[in-house]
Amino acid sequence: MLASVTTWLQHFHGPSAYLLCGALVFAEAGILLGFVIPGETAALVGGALASFGHVNLVVMLVVIIGCAIAGDSTGYEVGKWLGPWLLQRRPLKGSARVRKAEELIRRYGGPAVLLGRWVALARALVPGISGMSGMAYRTFLTFNAIGGILWGTTFVMIGYAAGASYQQVARTVGIYALIGVGALIVVFVVVRKVHEHRRLRASGAVEHDTAG
Repeated sequence: MLASVTTWLQHFHGPSAYLLCGALVFAEAGILLGFVIPGETAALVGGALASFGHVNLVVMLVVIIGCAIAGDSTGYEVGKWLGPWLLQRRPLKGSARVRKAEELIRRYGGPAVLLGRWVALARALVPGISGMSGMAYRTFLTFNAIGGILWGTTFVMIGYAAGASYQQVARTVGIYALIGVGALIVVFVVVRKVHEHRRLRASGAVEHDTAG
């Protein structure tokens, strides 16, 4: 099905191409279409269409980034108001992926929104679970915007550079995305541990001075 969608999309030009690629990116988290079609596929196709001359690269970047941020914000609101109801229904009921997304939010908070952006199914689930968990929208929006800009730019430009080879790139890019997320998590954990260690040392020093 995914191959059929990408082949279908590459025949579009101008406004219709912007509309379809943007809609697929928006719908990934906004209406959980990511269970069927990863948004990164539409972003890659958008970049490839720009390399063919079917669309303007800058406009496609703006469309993909804008729809990525708007889609996740919609997913946040859906999770905030309908989350418990949705979790009792398929395909979310009893899903191991939902549990992993919930754990990601519990462990990392706001940065989980940025990390989840780079993993297909987490990208569809994290916004809604963020809304359901009570995360402040200002926090969510900050990491959502940063992630949307970085993710949208990365995948559109990969599609643009790959050109006609974008379908082959699409089959392997998920592996590299997972590696990148793993590296980001390691860096985040190390920085957090160093910060906690320094805070504990500072606290110990203050207590020692007080006792002296």
